[in-house]
Amino acid sequence: MQQFQTSSSVLHFRASELDPARKTVVFINSLGSDFRIWDGVVAAMGGRFNVVLHDKAGHGLSSGRLGPSTIAGFAGDLEALLAHLDLSQVYLCGISVGGLIAQSLYHQRPDLVRGMILSNTGLKIGNAEMWGTRIAAIEGGGIASISEAILERWFAPEFRSGKPTELALYKNMLERTSQDGYLACCEAIRDADFTKQAAQIAVPVLCIAGEHDGSTPPALVQNMAEQIPNAKYELISGAAHLPCIEYPEHYTKLVSNFIDQN
Repeated sequence: MQQFQTSSSVLHFRASELDPARKTVVFINSLGSDFRIWDGVVAAMGGRFNVVLHDKAGHGLSSGRLGPSTIAGFAGDLEALLAHLDLSQVYLCGISVGGLIAQSLYHQRPDLVRGMILSNTGLKIGNAEMWGTRIAAIEGGGIASISEAILERWFAPEFRSGKPTELALYKNMLERTSQDGYLACCEAIRDADFTKQAAQIAVPVLCIAGEHDGSTPPALVQNMAEQIPNAKYELISGAAHLPCIEYPEHYTKLVSNFIDQN
C-alpha cells in the first residue's frame, strides 16, 4: 500500500514502476468512488504508460482534508503527490469532479501538464440549488438514501440489468464513502466554475461524453469542448456517467490514441 502525507491529508495512491521512457497518465476519480473505477482501463493499457492513481481526500482509503474542501485544494494535494513522485509533463485523465480537479491543477501549474482528458465533466457542474438538495438529502438520510438514484446516473440501463453483481459492488463502494468526505466534495463542486479560464487552456484536450449520462449530459461536455481551444470531443454510445467502467476497452482506445498523438 502506498501513501503520502500532504499538508492537509494522507493520500492513498498507486503508482506503477515509473519508466522515464514512457508517457505518464494520472487518473482522477469521480465523486463517491475510489481508484478501482480505473481497473479495466489500466488493464487494457497493458503497461504502455506510466500510471498514477490516487483516492482524493475523503474518499477510498485517503483521510479527509483539514478545513474546508475546495477543488483547488484537491488539485493542490495532487500537485504535492506529483512533486513527491518527481513527475511533470503528465497527462491528466479526470472523470466528473476529477475533470474539475484536472482543470484546476492545469490553471495552477500548467508546467506539470502535457495534456488532459476531461471525461463526463464540464466547466461547471450543476448549480447551487441542485447541490443544496443533494447535501440536505444526505445529511438527513445518509448516502444510502440516494444511492439508487446515483447509480441510475452512473450506469446505463443495459449495465444495471446485465451486470447485477458488479452493480452491487459499485453500490457498496458508493455507500461506504465517508459521508463527511462526500459532502465536502459536493460543496467543492458546487463552488467551482472554470468557464472564464477555458480559453486559456493551451495543451491538447480530449473531452469524452456518455450518451446516457444524466449527471454531465453530452451537451454540457460538448459545450466545454467548444470553449477550450482545439479541444476534441468524443461521444461513447450506450454509456452513462462512468464509461471507464461500462466500456473500458473503448475508453482506453480513445485515451491511448490521444496520448500517442500528443
